[in-house]
Amino acid sequence: MELKCVHVFLILLSAFTTSFAAQSPKGLDLGGRLPPFNLPGVDGKMHMAKEYAAAKVLVLMFTCNHCPTAQAYEDRIIKLEADYRDKGVKLIAISPNNAEAVRLNELGYADLGDSLADMKVRAKNKNYQFPFLYDGETQEFSRKVGVKVTPHVFIFDADRKLRYNGRIDNSEVHEVSGRDTRNALDDLLAGRQVKVPITRVFGCSTKWKEKVAGVARADAAWAKLPVELETINAVGLKSLVANKGEDYLLINAWATWCLTCVEEFPELVKMGRMYRRRHFKLVTLSVDNPDHKGLAHKFLKRSQAAMTNYLYTGHDRDELAEALDSKWTGPIPYTLLVEPGGKVIYRKEGPFDAQALKTMIADTLGRTYASRKKKN
Repeated sequence: MELKCVHVFLILLSAFTTSFAAQSPKGLDLGGRLPPFNLPGVDGKMHMAKEYAAAKVLVLMFTCNHCPTAQAYEDRIIKLEADYRDKGVKLIAISPNNAEAVRLNELGYADLGDSLADMKVRAKNKNYQFPFLYDGETQEFSRKVGVKVTPHVFIFDADRKLRYNGRIDNSEVHEVSGRDTRNALDDLLAGRQVKVPITRVFGCSTKWKEKVAGVARADAAWAKLPVELETINAVGLKSLVANKGEDYLLINAWATWCLTCVEEFPELVKMGRMYRRRHFKLVTLSVDNPDHKGLAHKFLKRSQAAMTNYLYTGHDRDELAEALDSKWTGPIPYTLLVEPGGKVIYRKEGPFDAQALKTMIADTLGRTYASRKKKN
């Protein structure tokens, strides 16, 4: 256990040092002109600044899928765009993040990464009525503008000169008392100078391409975590599923001889890495013959399965099913999500849909810092 803690610390240390390795660029000064861009959107088309020449005011909303702060503001962004759409304001959402620069343990509040493909899913799920563009490939435009975090707002007037640089409002979680972006828009539409043209920003750091090296270091640290396989009997399994702790348990019954189990196992490993800093615990339950513990352990090591792993020691499959879940008819893989107190809130016989399962986990644990509870 001490060794596990050391390795987890190394992962976090790697994340901390990497975040300072790629500082945000200076970007535009107030009054600076909008740089040209040509970026792919979730609609499958390329988008350029000239498409929006008719807008009185152009709002660039730099945001992303995975960030808890960005997710906290999603509905507010949707409402903002709807409220100002008919007033001559055009809002464009842009993700500045390089998808390969996001570590798995940075996805603890999310069900999606920051790739263009994942952006398409989010845009559809949230029914975005505005362009959502991807600048993660070269990040040239985001650097020229000066994106520091997600979300980060830049507002340009009719001459496409920068008139506001800052946050959406002054509180992600608590009651909002300063609606900075709306105030700036109201000033510009009224022909006034923006009263407060620059505000502090807060959110998740931009995932510049330089941070890909940090992802590699994190992956290497994950690979060094010890992989253990303990045994468990029916009594122990019943106690496990009763879940008297504070964590949600994701339990997956599998076997080395089950091809479907083996094929979906990497997704379990990813989920374990994504959510382990939340009130979440991943448990795998091998139903291999107890005499084949070495074979199961070898597979787990090869899979870098540094989570809680059990091998069921009994031979009575009915006893196993009753101990795990009386509604289980027997086939594997079998997956359960159990809330504290033992209530099963998800069960899937056969292969799970990884995306649907991650969505449920993220929704259950909470997607924003407002839902955060200290992990002991």
